[in-house]
Amino acid sequence: MESERIKKGFERTPHRALLYGTGLPRKGMDRPFIGIASSFTDLIPGHIGMRDLERCIEKGVHSAGGYSFIFGIPGVCDGIAMGHIGMHYSLPSRELIADMVESIAKAHALDGLVLLTNCDKITPGMLMAAGRLDIPSIVVTAGPMLSGRYRGRRLSFVRDTFEAMARFKKGEIEEEELLACEVEACPGPGSCQGLYTANTMNCLTEALGMSLPDCGTSLAVSAKKRRIAYMSGERIVEMVREGLTPRKILTKEAFENAIRVDLALGGSTNTVLHLTAVAHSAGIDLPLDLFDTLSRETPHLTSVRPAGEYFMEDLDAAGGVRGVLYRLKGMIKDTLTVTGKGILHHIEGLDYIDDEIIRPVERPYHKEGGIAILKGNLAPRGAVVKQSGVSPSMMRFRGRARVFDSEEGAMKAILDGRIRDGEVVVIRYEGPKGGPGMREMLAPTSALMGMGLGESVALITDGRFSGGTRGPCIGHISPEAMEGGPIALVEEGDEIEIDIPARRLEIRVGEEEMERRRQGWRPPEPKIKTGWLSRYARLVTSADKGAILE
Repeated sequence: MESERIKKGFERTPHRALLYGTGLPRKGMDRPFIGIASSFTDLIPGHIGMRDLERCIEKGVHSAGGYSFIFGIPGVCDGIAMGHIGMHYSLPSRELIADMVESIAKAHALDGLVLLTNCDKITPGMLMAAGRLDIPSIVVTAGPMLSGRYRGRRLSFVRDTFEAMARFKKGEIEEEELLACEVEACPGPGSCQGLYTANTMNCLTEALGMSLPDCGTSLAVSAKKRRIAYMSGERIVEMVREGLTPRKILTKEAFENAIRVDLALGGSTNTVLHLTAVAHSAGIDLPLDLFDTLSRETPHLTSVRPAGEYFMEDLDAAGGVRGVLYRLKGMIKDTLTVTGKGILHHIEGLDYIDDEIIRPVERPYHKEGGIAILKGNLAPRGAVVKQSGVSPSMMRFRGRARVFDSEEGAMKAILDGRIRDGEVVVIRYEGPKGGPGMREMLAPTSALMGMGLGESVALITDGRFSGGTRGPCIGHISPEAMEGGPIALVEEGDEIEIDIPARRLEIRVGEEEMERRRQGWRPPEPKIKTGWLSRYARLVTSADKGAILE
């Protein structure tokens, strides 16, 4: 066991003394040392219930003959960080989380890890650490939040706060309703109620085989989640004894399974960044084009918010991730999971799937998967769109560019009513380097929907979108503006063509003119010149490579 390097031999007397100083009993010294990496915090609704789950995991570890040590991992709430300097820190925090888990596990010679997580960058950061370390690891995601309620109507965070804000600005709702949404949209613990990034990644963690069956959708407030936490604590001790490590689970085929589940769910575009980064940590090459290849073959089977009307609580009751895997079983490879069994084993005998919430492949919501990869002279290395959230009338669109060098400039123009039908909002210098940190554009995309422009205005950016984004919004444009990509050369009034079925994103400007602009382009001064983000901006790769640090 890994822990033997700190507890075996007379020369480890000082190490054992310190371990006994923690309260470790003598007989505990011979047990597997299990780290519980807990991202509990009072700052994030998705994480406030983790103290309870920590206890359940501990009970499982000790019941199975291990000895557990809880250590803390920080997290950023994207919703609270949104729309101000805080969002610069969200995506970079993924790298810090992976580094911290790696540091603690290596420094303290842990034999196995239970990774207790839930929200946007924390789950992929934990998975990245598991892939790097390759010591037995199991993920427990804390689960989705219940829907809110207002006058008989169910509420979800994004639609009933961000979009409601724009509707209030437009005069469609009264202040009373807006204030009611503030209080009621997030009724308690859990990750936000739709297929936003947190819940999408939690589902994909189960699809990858890195968490127990049903973990991806079981609700934060449920006894079912407590049982899964307990069983995960038991199982990690068995995994240590079996030598079952993440790289035996995180194979190329497992990532293909996860991508197919993502496409069938119509999940967040951020999963393209995160799956690519997790694969890299596990030594797997996951090219951007693979997402589009699989999207052509994989139908979109669910209609969960933000693109649809169902909630995560509905998806869980309808069959959860296992229900989606069952629908796709002809496309799914039987890859190994943390249970020690193949993933197809877990869908045997599944006795109920709701045919409307998780449709059969013969009757999908859309014939293609939820995500599409676009390329063209505006995005030579690719761009990402959640096509399941785009109406049929906006799948092909031409419009005049309205150019902004920051999210704030675009947001002000939208709320001031300066964006008109038939225009394409271009937000640049918000990529991994230029942001820095590749900020989410939930505020402007929600504002466009709330202002009634979702069927007449498109938005493109080298930044990224929240899982809550819907409408004709294209992100991850690579190369980004800070690297001198074509998006840096767009000028006010240029015609831009979007053709999602043909997978094209073009600027209708001649190459000779683009070359003239290219010769005159100079990178702007970095927005942030000190601290961690200045180092991040120097080291981060482009979005098409997962915005990882090299």
